[in-house]
Amino acid sequence: MNDFGVRDIDVVVIGAGQAGLSGAYHLRRSGLEPDRDFVVLDHAPRPGGAWQFRWPSLTYGKVHGMHALPGMELVTGPDDDARPSSEVIGAYFTAYERRFGLRVHRPVDVRGAREGTGGRLLVESSAGNWSARALINATGTWDRPFWPRYRGQESFRGRQLHTANYPGPEEFAGLRVIVVGGGASGIQHLMEIARVAADTTWVTRRPPVFREGPFTEEWGRAAVALVEERVRQGLPPRSVVSVTGLAVTEAVARARAEGVLDRLPMFDRITPEGAVWDDGRTVEADVILWATGFRPAIDQLAPLGLREPGGGIRIEGTRAVRDERVHLVGYGPSASTIGANRAGRAAVREIRRLLARGSGDRNGGDTGGGTTAGEEKAAALTA
Repeated sequence: MNDFGVRDIDVVVIGAGQAGLSGAYHLRRSGLEPDRDFVVLDHAPRPGGAWQFRWPSLTYGKVHGMHALPGMELVTGPDDDARPSSEVIGAYFTAYERRFGLRVHRPVDVRGAREGTGGRLLVESSAGNWSARALINATGTWDRPFWPRYRGQESFRGRQLHTANYPGPEEFAGLRVIVVGGGASGIQHLMEIARVAADTTWVTRRPPVFREGPFTEEWGRAAVALVEERVRQGLPPRSVVSVTGLAVTEAVARARAEGVLDRLPMFDRITPEGAVWDDGRTVEADVILWATGFRPAIDQLAPLGLREPGGGIRIEGTRAVRDERVHLVGYGPSASTIGANRAGRAAVREIRRLLARGSGDRNGGDTGGGTTAGEEKAAALTA
């Protein structure tokens, strides 16, 4: 700690979801020590990342594509498929943090990351400030639900809520519900609510694309490449599902056959009683559920000026093009559980090289300030 109460550290990891824990694991595996060479800051009250906030009816058996964290398998029992995914995955993350001694600090709100002194980054948080040589930002999207704006929205007399605070289907029993959004969450909500609601209406901006058959590895790579290209151009990333389409499971096939997934185009405006379309169609509703996705939670990086004119942060691999000290994991093409694992490893590989060179300025120049224990280990591992 220096004279101003700012703690010196090699790496700060912001976020302890899949991406943050992957980064922390690889930092430790490279020889860096938690709380001495790196620190993990998480704003959530307990382990589990965004999973801890998911609705109770999202059981583990309904989760698709959940990959284990690096170094520790996700072992479940015969009854786990029926348990809430928040419980199953939360318990797994808890065991993971303990097994590898990652010493996650929580709840900690990171207020901003900005240019510090001596070529370092200054990370300001509710638990104090850190002077870091590198930063892994792994804050995901859950904290930034996207609410579209439509004429008359404020006049609606019913209830409006977002996937971020979806309580499960029981609260919609006997109600008329409009579900807005064409992603996986939207159809999951719709299929649940349709079983108990008086009426449901599904509305999307674009016609949904249902994909029959398995998602092959080749198709997955092609989809990720499309998302990655946007990030390379400095545009805000889109979700992988926006290019893969929606998988047709048995439940989805049944809902389509029953007419639950009959979709309407977006309404023109909202009225106190419901919604109105340009062609004169009207739908009365008690609830509008906005399953309209999330945006990257990266406001804490704003002081560093990393955004491009297109509104996104341009990255190469995981590294911010405008500042090689900053790595974004779980952003854009790595916003999946397996993608986050790979991105965590890739980020640490580059950070080890940066530490081996010395703290440097934002372009990697050596300040001649000597090495820390973490740098010495990183240098040995990259030699």
